[in-house]
Amino acid sequence: MDTDLRHAAVVALGELGRSHDYRDRADAGHSLAAFAEIQEARGLLLELVLDPGDTFVTWRTAEALLRRKDRAGLTIVASALAVANSNPSDWIHTAIVDAFGVFCDDRDEAIRLCEEMSRDTDDRVALGAHQLLEVLAEIDPVLRPG
Repeated sequence: MDTDLRHAAVVALGELGRSHDYRDRADAGHSLAAFAEIQEARGLLLELVLDPGDTFVTWRTAEALLRRKDRAGLTIVASALAVANSNPSDWIHTAIVDAFGVFCDDRDEAIRLCEEMSRDTDDRVALGAHQLLEVLAEIDPVLRPG
């Protein structure tokens, strides 16, 4: 893994994420989600999930983070959900349903991760994880094993 190139990609996507055009910000959030485990990307992703200018940016970034189906993506979305007002919160909820509404196993693994995160020492992550758990518990996935 080339750490320098990954860092350069985060920097470039961060610049795109500061564009005045919502399409650039949405593309940056979608692409930057692949780097959610990198410290420098986390703050940028959080800003994009909470984008004050356009809820498409919120939805696209949150969905990309959730589709990672890992703790890094869920943590950023939980942090955003903990502080989001009703408008971005609605679009984060939509992204949660979009990402976890198909496969039962994916939803169940997200629930397990959120249960762990609900005990996080960061109060914002813990609060957001509780909120994520509430949404995930209401989802009835289309495909179940067996």
